[in-house]
Amino acid sequence: MQDISCAVEKFKKLIYETEKYIFNNPETGYKEKKTSKYLEDVFESLGYELHRADGITGFYTVIDTGRKGPEVMILAELDSIICPSHPNADPVTGAAHSCGHNAQCAALVGIAAALKEPNIINKFCGKIRLCAVPAEELLEIEYRRELRAQGVIKYFGGKSEFLYRGYFDGVDIAFMVHTSTSYAVNQGSVGCIAKNITYKGVASHAGGSPWNGKNALYAATCGINAINAIRETFKDSDIIRVHPIITQGGSMVNAIPETVMLESYVRGKSYGAINDANKKVDRALCGAALSLGTNVEIVDIPGYSPLVNDRNMVELCRDAAARAIPQYKFTVCEDFGSGSTDMGDLSAIMPVVHPYAAGAEGNSHGNNYRIVDVDAACVDNAKWQLAMLLLLLEGKAERAYNILDEFKPLFPSKEEFLAYTDSLNNEGDRISYGDDGCASVRL
Repeated sequence: MQDISCAVEKFKKLIYETEKYIFNNPETGYKEKKTSKYLEDVFESLGYELHRADGITGFYTVIDTGRKGPEVMILAELDSIICPSHPNADPVTGAAHSCGHNAQCAALVGIAAALKEPNIINKFCGKIRLCAVPAEELLEIEYRRELRAQGVIKYFGGKSEFLYRGYFDGVDIAFMVHTSTSYAVNQGSVGCIAKNITYKGVASHAGGSPWNGKNALYAATCGINAINAIRETFKDSDIIRVHPIITQGGSMVNAIPETVMLESYVRGKSYGAINDANKKVDRALCGAALSLGTNVEIVDIPGYSPLVNDRNMVELCRDAAARAIPQYKFTVCEDFGSGSTDMGDLSAIMPVVHPYAAGAEGNSHGNNYRIVDVDAACVDNAKWQLAMLLLLLEGKAERAYNILDEFKPLFPSKEEFLAYTDSLNNEGDRISYGDDGCASVRL
């Protein structure tokens, strides 16, 4: 392991430069053109042949050791979030790396560079896939709906899209590391459905004849309050999270708002819990529309599968930390996180783990989040991931094969997983008003 660590150290300057460049050039999902180009140039300068994603950002490369074994994929995410109040936010777009993806990319560069050093690749068997993937953060839903309508993408999450395109075909095991305040791993995190909600009223003069209107804003606020009223019906063990925002609230103050738009997620620990909570949320939204005589269009978009960290991969993280980064305390947590990631989509069909590295401070997705220790977040992180890779692919890959033998997937194939994901799509107006004063509701 010492020679692998030295190989990473040799490229510390490149790792630092990568982290700084990506942090200073934040871009949101499917818009990461500068970020992807920068990494492509770095990888090609290291001698890698790249498979670029067709029509979108992101790429991957496959290293064949020439020795029999499984294929292991290491990922890093290209995108930022939107946080206009962050001191390093893009002044035009509001994009900011208050998520740590810049550190992921820098660590991936360190891994790629170290694997090109003499004799390093000889320690491994099988194949190694390094992937820079777009659009992990599930945001700008309307923009992604436009991309889907244009046929540019089918799925809103980058890993789902890459999976659908066949860019992960042949991969047996996958992992990636997010940045946090300590080296740790938990048991997984919740999945989600994304929702676009449009309340449809009737415009009228707000001062002269408000009785002739139907106020979509009032219906929307009733809908939000109705969601709040059902929160105690969610079981604590299901880790349900619902957090709507208003993205369009009316066009002018002296007109009854006729169109008001919301976005939300419904998150949960399992698909069963998500679907049950989503039905309750839809009833609340529709009831609010009925109370004001408006209609409501609800667009349900498959978000991400719950992430389940494979228990054997969790142990791999612990063993690799002891081997590569003993100077850090490493914690195995028994909790289940309430955030969501499209890494969950991969966990539904293959063994994965999504642990955390130290080096950040502040609130994740907040305006005070930043990388304060690049060595911990990027350099030592790269060493740790290479140690995980080595434990999987050293010798005859006995540990990797054991993990694969014991893994029980949620879905037996990517085709069945994607078919289930597609079944979650649901859209359209939910209320039909009859001339007799009655209304019917479609949930």
